[in-house]
Amino acid sequence: MSSERIIIIGSGPAGLGAAYRLKELGYENWAMYEQDDRIGGLSSSFVDEQGFTWDIGGHVMFSSIERFNRLADGLMGQDFISHERESWIRTLKRWVPYPFQNNIRYLPKDKIVECLLGLISAQYSDKKTSANFEDWIYKTFGEGIANLFLGPYNAKVWAVPLNLMSYDWIAERISPISIERIMRNVVMEQDDIGWGPNNRFKFPLYGGTGGFFNEFMPEVKEKIHFRKKLTSIDIDAKKVALNGSEADDYDSLINTAPIDLVTGMIKSGHTDTSSSVRAASQLKHNGIYVVGLGLRKKMIGTKCWAYFPDEEVPFYRLTYFSHYSPNNVPNGDTDTYSSLMCEISFSEYKPADESRLVDLTIESLIREGVIAQDDSRLIVSKWVKKIEYAYPIPTLQRDDNLRLIQSFLLDNNIYSRGRFGAWLYELGNMDHSTLMGIEAVDRIVLGEKETLWKA
Repeated sequence: MSSERIIIIGSGPAGLGAAYRLKELGYENWAMYEQDDRIGGLSSSFVDEQGFTWDIGGHVMFSSIERFNRLADGLMGQDFISHERESWIRTLKRWVPYPFQNNIRYLPKDKIVECLLGLISAQYSDKKTSANFEDWIYKTFGEGIANLFLGPYNAKVWAVPLNLMSYDWIAERISPISIERIMRNVVMEQDDIGWGPNNRFKFPLYGGTGGFFNEFMPEVKEKIHFRKKLTSIDIDAKKVALNGSEADDYDSLINTAPIDLVTGMIKSGHTDTSSSVRAASQLKHNGIYVVGLGLRKKMIGTKCWAYFPDEEVPFYRLTYFSHYSPNNVPNGDTDTYSSLMCEISFSEYKPADESRLVDLTIESLIREGVIAQDDSRLIVSKWVKKIEYAYPIPTLQRDDNLRLIQSFLLDNNIYSRGRFGAWLYELGNMDHSTLMGIEAVDRIVLGEKETLWKA
């Protein structure tokens, strides 16, 4: 093993994965810097004054990566709950099981016909010539499904025009289309809800999603420095500046902070620096507001989460958070309390009025039949969290820009990984991010190839 100095920026899943691997290898010459006062990044959790636990959005734990599963099982032990996914789409005042395209039988008959005719027409389109994500949706699913769900929902969640996005990232994110399967479901009036890698998932018994990542604390407590914000990187001197005036030297830097911000912090006389900064400035992301509502009421039902494509509803996703673990409510008392968590996206293309978010969210929950009018009196907690960086957007130019940026960073011993460090939404889940950190260490210390992140 080498003995060079390794600095980790950020203690989200990628940073924690890197730290865990360094500790596992017995490597000593490293340090972690975190700008906040807690670990977990976007996967951290919060307890409000009323005793409700909240996540930063609707996280669930699932993975096909055995290395991550072994790590998770070792850290959590038996302190988790396993769930069968029950997710829905709420549209046209109806509940449609997820995936939408496989369950259109729940729609009004005229909409079912619209979807089927659109599907049939789409079979004759040349999908290979799709110019962007919006074009791909229409050519793959037809106008009915595109107009009723996939178009408006994706516009809400991404908060950017869909014609600015590529579709290369989709992979397992959207259920593949089979017109035979869909027609059979309609005619036979059968549900089709089992698709997807997250149809069964785990959730920590205690502490929300952050409860799992808090288990990494013993691995990092001797090396982590809180309230240390990265302010600049001198790639010539191999030195990071923190909080403006503090500094540390590095041989290799594992960055998990947003790659656009970090690239803009680089100080160097290299001619490649300015072109990398320009490329980073073209990367797009959205943000979200998380609105958590704690109720003094038992929540009937078994729903996990629901999608809301309709424009008049401000949030794109609702999570029935008290269904994930009883300990997400005060004293674990789900006979007395329940909690709902809604996500509202925003961007330069889609602003959100923070002053009205809570009221609009409550009004929409009542209008859509999630809670009753009288339930508004039973809301005992209102929690709002603004996240400036939520999803890295897979724009049409993203991959070209990332190739230039990452090549420049790697030439200067900077390994930028994690959801926003790599800026790859398709590798942005908790398991992906954690493994990216682990494999970055294996590359630096052991000289092994990365299998998840690839140049």
